[in-house]
Formats: sequence, C-alpha cells, structure tokens
Amino acid sequence: MTIHWCGTGLSAIPGLRRLLEEGRDITVWNRSVDKARDAVGDLTDRIKPFDIAALDSALTEGDVVVSMLPGDWHVPLAELCLAKGAHFVSSSYIAPEMRALDGAAREKGLTFVNEVGLDPGIDHLMAHRLVADYRASDAYDPSNEVSFTSYCGGVPKHPNPFRYKFSWSPLGVLKALRSPSRSIREFEELRVDRPWNAISTYSAPLPTPEDFEVYPNRDSLPFMEEYNFGPDWPVRQFVRGTLRLNGWTDAWSDIFREIETLEGDAGEARLKEMSDQFWSDNAYDEGEPDRVVLCVDLNADRDGKTVWHKTYVMDAWGDEGSTAMARLVSITVSMAVNSVLKGELPAGVIAAPSDPKLVERWMQEIDSQAQHLQIVDHLHG
Repeated sequence: MTIHWCGTGLSAIPGLRRLLEEGRDITVWNRSVDKARDAVGDLTDRIKPFDIAALDSALTEGDVVVSMLPGDWHVPLAELCLAKGAHFVSSSYIAPEMRALDGAAREKGLTFVNEVGLDPGIDHLMAHRLVADYRASDAYDPSNEVSFTSYCGGVPKHPNPFRYKFSWSPLGVLKALRSPSRSIREFEELRVDRPWNAISTYSAPLPTPEDFEVYPNRDSLPFMEEYNFGPDWPVRQFVRGTLRLNGWTDAWSDIFREIETLEGDAGEARLKEMSDQFWSDNAYDEGEPDRVVLCVDLNADRDGKTVWHKTYVMDAWGDEGSTAMARLVSITVSMAVNSVLKGELPAGVIAAPSDPKLVERWMQEIDSQAQHLQIVDHLHG
C-alpha cells in the first residue's frame, strides 16, 4: 500500500517527515517539485509534480491519498479514491459534498477520514475524552445543565502591537472574519454575523492562568451529536471558537470597520491588497516561534452547583524543527494515516476518532509534540 501525500506546504512537513522516517511507502506530489525537494529531499527522491491524471494512473486499490492541498481539491481527490478503491485523509472540515460520499465509501469499505489536524482534530479528541469521562463519573445525570467551550488559536509566542502574526497568506484569516457563526448561550441559539460582535474574555487554566479574547467560529451545533451529547441534555452553553491575544480587538478595529464596507469584485481586490500588506508587515520572521493554545472545557451543574468540571489545556510553541502549528496539524494527520493502514478506523466519511483506546494513544503522541498538556480537574485538583 502506497501513501500518496499531496501538498508540501508549511503545515504539512513534520507529519510527512515522520512517515518517511518510519519507512512508509510514500510518493510525494507537489505543484513545485523543487519546494518539495527542499522540504523532504533528504529522505526521499519519489517526488512528482502534482497532476490529478498522473495520480489517477499511479493510484491502486488499498492506497491512501493524503490531501494537504487547498480545500477545493479534497472532494475531487476523494472521488478519485472512491473510483480506485483507495482511502483518503485530510485535516479539513467535512464539506457537504464530502459527506455525500459516505454511503459509497462504506459500501466499498473505504475510510475517508477528515478533521484530523489541530482544530478540527485534536480538539475533537479532547472533547470525546471529556464527555466519556463525564458520562462514566458518579456526577453524571442527564438532567444536569451542561456547558461546553472549545477555544483554539495560533498566536505569536512573543506578542507584537498587532497582537497577531501570519504563518501563511492572511487572506484566509480576513475571509473568515466575514463568516457568520452559530452556538448556544444561556440555553438559546446564538447567531452572530461577524466575530467582533461576540468577543468575550476566556481565562485559560495554564500553569500561570492567562486571559485571551475569544469568539464563536462557524456552526458549533452539529458537534453536540458528534461529541455524544445526550439529545435530552439541558445545554446552557456550547461553543467552538477562536482564541486571540488580549488587545486583538482594539488592534484590529480599523480592519473590522473596513471589512464591513467591502463588496463585489472591488471588495475582493481590496481584501487581496490588505492580505499582501499584512503579509509584508506581520509575517513571522525567520526562526521566530509561534504559539498554539487549545482549551476544551466541560462543566456540569445541578441545582445551581457545579458537580463536574474538567478542562483539557494545551500550550505549544515553535522550535528549531518546525512551527507549533505545522507540528500539531501534520503529526496528527500522520497518526490518522497510520490508523487507516492498520484498519483501526471505520469505513465511511468520518472525523477524528472517538474510540477511547485510540484517543488515549493519539493524545500520548500529541503530548510529546506540545510543551504543556494536561487535564485540569477544577473540583478535585
């Protein structure tokens, strides 16, 4: 079985190198062969220019295709896998078009695993672990009022006046600021058109507690079922969101105001112009460490009193080998590839695993990639 790793961008390299060092049978596909050689040429000479027709010719039954390409490539590559009897892995959210392949993939016994990066990915593992712990505890009662928060962000290890730095094109960040979100606050659905309309403060239970600005991201509600919440649980809060350094809202206030005014082709052109300027002014310097903070929190109350409360908290930063973001995204992808090859994941279109043994094993590996990782039990120390 051959792994066809497509894309050697900034967030792909540590996981790819890990699989190559394990001696896996890998063909690397990238638009720029030279860039791929710079990244992994010391470990392999099986590097080819990415071309879907060439990949089609090379792909055989039982192979695994890994897509670290832009999101619009995931579904075409998964469809190719379906035709050729191959498995598929990506770190991205499951799009409706990907979800639509579930029945056909299951029928053929193929695993199409997505959402196995950092966020989504590691956050899913943490949520599955916390919900399983809560359900197994003496405090569990379906009538308890439950609150869930999951906040993740990549921020500069050494804060700057802009309160943010870019490790790749800022365009994606700017476009995300125009996206609405859906979450639950005080038992009611909360819809927000723009992130800055729902900024709040979150105190992360790090060894030295630290406050961050946070806001809801995308549509949180489908993940209640994904995380095995009971359909009858009273849910006070449920939000998956983005974390930023304190002061981010103030530093970006002019940007928010301008984004609101942008429309049509001229607006898209201005976004591109802003992106280029931000890349010039606020990209990471050579060797400058980034930082990733991820906190997943589950709390249960009964009669106004907290009866169960734990937080999974992770803090990681870049080192000489790679950025924290690249490490956490791609090492998790590499674990998914290995689990696919071992037949440990079910057929169909799936997200990060919920099986307790797999979650435990993956989290042990992730622990070695982060400078700090722990479960904080707020009631029992």
